[in-house]
Amino acid sequence: MFTTVLRLCVVFWTLNSVCAQQIYIPVQSPTTRPFCPSKTASAEPTYRFSSFSFTLNETLRTATSVAKPTTTSTYAQPYQSLSHLIPNVSTTTWGSWNPNDTATATDTADAYGNAAWSALWDAANVTNFTATGIYTTTVSPTPVASSELVLPPPEYFGPTDCYNFPEDFVFGVAGSASQIEGAVAQEGRGPTLMEVLETGDKARDYITNENYYLYKQDIERIASMGVKYYSFSVAWTRILPFALPGTPVNQEGIQHYNDLIDFILEKGMIPIVTLFHFDTPLQFFGNLTTVYDDALIGYVNGGYQNETFQDAFVNYGKIVLTHYADRVPFWMRYHFYHEELRGTGKFGIKFNDNFGVPRDPKNKNDVYATTWFNEFQLGTFCNPLMLGIDYPEAYKTTIPDYVPLSADDLAYLNGTADFLGVHPYTATVVSAPSYGIQECAANTSDPFFPYCVNQSTITTNGWNIGYRSYSYVYITPTYLREYLSYLYNTWRTPVFVTEFGFPVFAEAEKAVLEDMLFDSPRSVYYQSFMSEILKSIWEDGVHVIGALAWSFADNWEFGDYDARFGLQTVNRTTQERRYKKSFFDLVDFVKARTPGGE
Repeated sequence: MFTTVLRLCVVFWTLNSVCAQQIYIPVQSPTTRPFCPSKTASAEPTYRFSSFSFTLNETLRTATSVAKPTTTSTYAQPYQSLSHLIPNVSTTTWGSWNPNDTATATDTADAYGNAAWSALWDAANVTNFTATGIYTTTVSPTPVASSELVLPPPEYFGPTDCYNFPEDFVFGVAGSASQIEGAVAQEGRGPTLMEVLETGDKARDYITNENYYLYKQDIERIASMGVKYYSFSVAWTRILPFALPGTPVNQEGIQHYNDLIDFILEKGMIPIVTLFHFDTPLQFFGNLTTVYDDALIGYVNGGYQNETFQDAFVNYGKIVLTHYADRVPFWMRYHFYHEELRGTGKFGIKFNDNFGVPRDPKNKNDVYATTWFNEFQLGTFCNPLMLGIDYPEAYKTTIPDYVPLSADDLAYLNGTADFLGVHPYTATVVSAPSYGIQECAANTSDPFFPYCVNQSTITTNGWNIGYRSYSYVYITPTYLREYLSYLYNTWRTPVFVTEFGFPVFAEAEKAVLEDMLFDSPRSVYYQSFMSEILKSIWEDGVHVIGALAWSFADNWEFGDYDARFGLQTVNRTTQERRYKKSFFDLVDFVKARTPGGE
């Protein structure tokens, strides 16, 4: 007996309408093949002898680089015209720190001198510190050899859709400072949560991909593949080592990101900037033992509850925006951008979240639990920012001492995000606890708190929700389409898939490089997700403005180098990068469905 999958539209407690999947109807037939002519199914084959010769050929195709720009767009005034927005800012430079250095700084009378900067690192008490990798200065790029750009053999089964991406669709790749830059205590960068979070024998972020010195080669390789957009994050403590308002700006940090943005533009690409990607300055933790405190919401204590965090972040954001907004059209997080800086690009917020789907859409408790889960994750932020309405009941019930939003607050927040960025790596099967969500929400010791739902990866019939990766990610493209519709129709804001990716199971255990490079499961993941994004756009009317693949290369995954999300391998001894098959397959998929093939 076989089953077919239908959709069921359920009206749930918030009076919104949503379509849920996995309504199983018993059917006495195999999967239909609507693309096959009816006569083929009933015809009998004709057997015959013929002369034989080898006729299979390899098709030689190479990746096409991004075209060099003839003009450069601007999205705000240059820094010289905006510096008045951040008055009384001073700049300076610091050196590098190594716990084994015997020489010490003598400028102890300077509150922000080299001695004070070194003291930040001494206080961080980092362990197993590695000061430098291979490089200590920016490396000039070299052209990618044409032999590296030859496309691999295609998969036998591939996408069959006939849709194109809109002309303004943003396709690119992404990375973040703490996961690729390295050089953590060099050229004035201050310590962050990332340097102290991992303990024991876990990998540290001290060197990672050495992108701080190899960024030009990385951009050269991405541009050579024909990728138009590159998303990166700025390290807060590389701009402001002392983090707080009134402290000096690191001139070397400012110049580094100036050079990075300029080189991206020089190669014909367009930069996208994230202001903050988990790397909280250590100043916001006070006693460093609080770093390991359980976070009420999220995976780790990010220091956000520190009363100085908000003003400090605003100050840092203004410094970054005034320096770079003239050349960057997309930013993640900020009110200041449109109103004071008069930026003409897009400014939004992005969320690291897995999308919830009900374990049994026929079970009203599971549908209720899924709504609760998704609204707690996203509605807490999206309701005020995108609809100008109050926090969802899921948040207010779970966090009873929340600070209420006034009518003035809601008016100020409403419409401040031009897009809703999400990281929908995978789906999560959601069901309600047997004793109910409300009981959990009232008990901070409950094992399901604060989301107060049971999260699983198993369907009602006992199967995994999709093909499993090395980590928490499963291949769940059809659920992605449902989620995009939910996001767009709930918060009425264009959706930006700002991260998605797949760490192939046991890729790090493969002894032969060529086996690592032939990463078919990752190709399936990307092509299927992109196919569903196209269906979401064309069939569901969802405004998806773009998708950014994570990551352009294997990187430091918060204590782990074996969870390899990258579209390129990275040799940890030589820092050599090599393209994986999935990089070619993903870029080819997009170009084949882009007007003009660009």
